[in-house]
Amino acid sequence: MTTIISVNDSISLWIENFLTDRRAQGMANNTLLYYSRKLSQFNNYALTQSATKISDVDANLIRQFLLWMENTNHNPGGRLTSFRAVHSFLYWVEEESGVPTAIRKVKPPRVAQEPLEGVPLDAVMKLVGACEKGSFTGDRDAAILLGLLDCGCRAREFLSIQLADLQANGSALIRVSKSHKPRIIYFGKVTHEAILRYLLQRTDNDPGLWVTNHGEPLSYTGLRELVGRKSKLAGFDKQPALHSFRRAFTLSMLRSGTDIYTLAKMLGHSGIDTLKHYLKLTNTDTFTAHQKGSPVNSIYQ
Repeated sequence: MTTIISVNDSISLWIENFLTDRRAQGMANNTLLYYSRKLSQFNNYALTQSATKISDVDANLIRQFLLWMENTNHNPGGRLTSFRAVHSFLYWVEEESGVPTAIRKVKPPRVAQEPLEGVPLDAVMKLVGACEKGSFTGDRDAAILLGLLDCGCRAREFLSIQLADLQANGSALIRVSKSHKPRIIYFGKVTHEAILRYLLQRTDNDPGLWVTNHGEPLSYTGLRELVGRKSKLAGFDKQPALHSFRRAFTLSMLRSGTDIYTLAKMLGHSGIDTLKHYLKLTNTDTFTAHQKGSPVNSIYQ
């Protein structure tokens, strides 16, 4: 492999500079953390193979890294995300140095893309039923659970909503999104009324929509703990993941006839490809779709 000419060719310095570039682009903190963890993992493995420079990173090292992950019980999804981080990093190195890297010779690990389950709608109703009506936390928790399901936005986006962003018609502006592009989300009538009941309980001056009973912004950890408490009260063996509310929204909207382009816009996706990771169609879904669109049925109707 052609040696990259650099004052300091160390992998660790290149990683540091890559993360600086991503921060300068305004990349989300969670994405920065993802890159930092995955590339640190790759760098640590490279050190065990006495590879300290970018010029030491050949195709065999990358493949051996993927095999090491497999042999140390990293799941297929984890291996793929690690490969993607290394892929993005080395392509960036190419752009910066003008010299091709070994990543072009390595194919990504094959991973079966199983559609992910959303939280069952009846489970959400049980969670809401576990909320004490008429109390601050009870009304807040019910509004949160219904809101998470009804708007389909990411948990951190949901928590970022400000009181000033909530509109009279039940819509809300998401200012802080993963894509850094603002968008409008919507709450149905039932959810909007639940939010208004919660707001009547508020006596604090915090500008955020979702607060603790001490009038402080509700954190991501606090939201997860809230769902955990309600899951125990509802008798669940396992609490639903926060992202499973977004998946449930997506599948419910699709089943109700929402076209995938509109749905992608609601979710804040730039295209429709990501949707397939959220959707889990059942045989009933495909049967219903066929009966609705059957060309022969349409002729004889």
